[in-house]
Amino acid sequence: MKENSKECCDCFLKVKNYVLGLNVDIVKEDRENKVLILLDESRGIKNLLLSISEPLLIIEQIIFENKKDNVLIFKRLLQMNRQLVHGAFVIDDEGKYVIFRDTLQVKNLDLNELEASINALHLGLAEYGNELLKFAKGL
Repeated sequence: MKENSKECCDCFLKVKNYVLGLNVDIVKEDRENKVLILLDESRGIKNLLLSISEPLLIIEQIIFENKKDNVLIFKRLLQMNRQLVHGAFVIDDEGKYVIFRDTLQVKNLDLNELEASINALHLGLAEYGNELLKFAKGL
């Protein structure tokens, strides 16, 4: 059991070191729960959650609060997902939030893979930002 616990800590440190190498600010760190919260407002990253849940690294950021269930919005989000290189726009279990979410295998994770996922969020926001803002306003 100790070995597995050590691996978890090693995974957390590996992810944290990769984040530091990407020059993204860590605004909150919870080593015990293996969670990092990131900020890089210049790339649209605000409260990006990195959570290690072996064997996965879960990457999530709330994009907007879903103010109304609109089939056309959900359809458009699915169309946007087709163009995203990594991750997807998803809805939380309650349908309250639209979230960017990606999952990566933490054991074999490398810097380029994490960077690609974060860049996919940035590019998705850059490409679809105006539409996402309209959705957030309930239009």
